[in-house]
Amino acid sequence: MHQGHKTLTRYTIEEEHKHPGASGEFSGLLNSLATAIKIISNQVNKGALVGALGNAGDGDVSVNVQGEVQKKLDVMSNDVMLHENQWSGHLAGMASEEMDEVYTLPDHCRRGKYLLVFDPLDGSSNIDVNLTVGTIFSILRAPNPGQNASLEDFLQPGTQQVCAGLALYGPSTMLVLTTGDGVDGFTLDRDIGAFILTHPQMRIPADANEFAINASNERFWEPPVKRYVEECLAGKTGPRGKDFNMRWVASLVAETFRILTRGGIFMYPKDSKDPSKAGRLRLMYEANPISFIIEQAGGASTTGRQRVMEMAPAELHQRVPLIFGSKNEVERVAAYHAEYASGKEPDTFNSPLFSTRSLFRTQ
Repeated sequence: MHQGHKTLTRYTIEEEHKHPGASGEFSGLLNSLATAIKIISNQVNKGALVGALGNAGDGDVSVNVQGEVQKKLDVMSNDVMLHENQWSGHLAGMASEEMDEVYTLPDHCRRGKYLLVFDPLDGSSNIDVNLTVGTIFSILRAPNPGQNASLEDFLQPGTQQVCAGLALYGPSTMLVLTTGDGVDGFTLDRDIGAFILTHPQMRIPADANEFAINASNERFWEPPVKRYVEECLAGKTGPRGKDFNMRWVASLVAETFRILTRGGIFMYPKDSKDPSKAGRLRLMYEANPISFIIEQAGGASTTGRQRVMEMAPAELHQRVPLIFGSKNEVERVAAYHAEYASGKEPDTFNSPLFSTRSLFRTQ
């Protein structure tokens, strides 16, 4: 390691020194999170060598509270996050995408002043084909420090987050972090077992020429989203006057990191595929922490109808639409939603281009 490189431990201590009276609890919590991420990274990297691939459950397929098939690594990663963070004394409770209810700490563990919310292994459908997966987490203040956290304690809007982060288990293991003062990226140096600051103060360009959306859902999209995508596909000859590329990794952490490093827009919008669901992604485990990171890097995040972080969660596993990335692109999509909702439908909504073109056929 080069002498000038800054470790995550040094980074967190220096950040705490900026706040007189800080107890050191926050640094301790980030260090226990970093340890959990290193353990999960090790399991993901070894994959089949340690029998970690495939679905969870003995014979019968295991399904989580979301109705999704659990992978072995989903369960293992969830256990690691719980066990590495419960004993430190910094938390009053935890909530995981993989668990039905709020997790109450064991009796022998001291209760602290923070709450931890996480998706232990995002993109786990990619595990068996060796594509990038990751961990997403959000830290909130406990309304009742030192006591067991209740469900209501967790139902805070994203604007109340103290910290949000994501880890990527890709060609290198990375940790991206915000505490409300910009976004910093760290890379795991396996030789010394420490995260090193490699991407300080990441910024998202305001304009972009890359969009990410699951094109197979096109027939279910709302008109504002169809309009935006059609304009991108029309390229230089269309109203945008420039060509766009399309990406879709089906891994939220990978999509987010790409946007953090080179801009773009990600869309998992509201659609009519399953009318019982307001959206696809989880507000507390995915949308809020990702939105905090994106906004702190100069980007924007919306459901199409409102700023994600201003939503008051009604339940632990609430789903929402999520559109985020380069600010000007996100604001354009939000403006299209507003126009559509107002009834002032532009000619675009009724144009031959809009009604007959699609991603997979020409006029």
